[in-house]
Amino acid sequence: MSSESANLKGTALTELHISLGAKMVPFAGFNMPVLYTNLIQEHHTVRNDVGVFDVSHMGEFFVEGPNAYELIEYVTSNDVSALTDGRVQYSCMPNDEGGIVDDLLVYRYNEHKYLLVVNAGNIEKDFAWISSHNAKFGAKLSNHSDDYSLLAVQGPKATQTLQKLTSVNLSDIPYYHFTMGEMAGLQEVIISNTGYTGAGGFEIYVKNADAKKMWEAIFTAGADAGIKPIGLGARDTLRLEKGFCLYGNDIDDATSPIEAGLGWITKFNKPFVNWEYHKKIKDDKPTKKLVGFKLIDKGIPRQHYPVCDENGTKIGEVTSGTMSPTLNEAIGLAYVPSGISSPGSTLYIEVRGKLLKGEVTKIPFV
Repeated sequence: MSSESANLKGTALTELHISLGAKMVPFAGFNMPVLYTNLIQEHHTVRNDVGVFDVSHMGEFFVEGPNAYELIEYVTSNDVSALTDGRVQYSCMPNDEGGIVDDLLVYRYNEHKYLLVVNAGNIEKDFAWISSHNAKFGAKLSNHSDDYSLLAVQGPKATQTLQKLTSVNLSDIPYYHFTMGEMAGLQEVIISNTGYTGAGGFEIYVKNADAKKMWEAIFTAGADAGIKPIGLGARDTLRLEKGFCLYGNDIDDATSPIEAGLGWITKFNKPFVNWEYHKKIKDDKPTKKLVGFKLIDKGIPRQHYPVCDENGTKIGEVTSGTMSPTLNEAIGLAYVPSGISSPGSTLYIEVRGKLLKGEVTKIPFV
């Protein structure tokens, strides 16, 4: 074992992934399965049937008390007042420099209890950031990231698979809603109609001690649906086909949510951290925008590849790119000047010294 591997954290299911022959890689400080068999096959399994991701590396913070709402409303960009009990909201936390601390999910249990789900690589940074602002709100803020396992059961056959394990009517849980219920004989399971694949399905939160039991129950229930374990490689191609942003690629501590096309989660009906900066970008119109594109010429775009005009002058940068398994086309996301951000606009991606022609396209790609 390398010194790097020795310093990586594992999930409650790490040994199980290794026993299944998964290729394990360092990701956000964790030893995670990137694939089990074949990325293309795993991708199609989720698009067409049902697959299970171990995403227990994600972080979970509980915010409780009379001022929980006020704290979350201030540190996040979306309108928390729009939440009702059992609803989930996608949002981001702006920083003081005009960028984003992280994107996250906000779960409302009731007016005095919320769950924040954050990205694995940002757990310590996020908790410190929220804590720094909590000094003036006094909410009870607790980090339970090491206590929970998270299984994302995704695909068109996910609901029928999970329904076998619970008396909760999963069809009654709308998209971006959740409930607490019994599943696979386990009590107080968080059953959330959310996901990062665009293929439908649920995310299931259990205590670490129950993770293996839940995993095994799900695979037994999904045997007739062709269920398979899925690695993070396919999670990335699936989310990119839907145009979902990945923190560290498409959004980061220097990008405004307005530039990233996240105006729909940036509400100016209330003040939040650095809100005047982003309001000015919105009012003045952003000078650059995150767009989707497809390559016309043959090649595969990758993160940090230059985006150029027809003369080879760099005008932007690819933030995410891949060969879409569903479309069998090269697709990507990139920041470009607003003047060429409309669908149909021509751009060029520099790949190994060659300019490959591409076209701005609407997202989602699939």
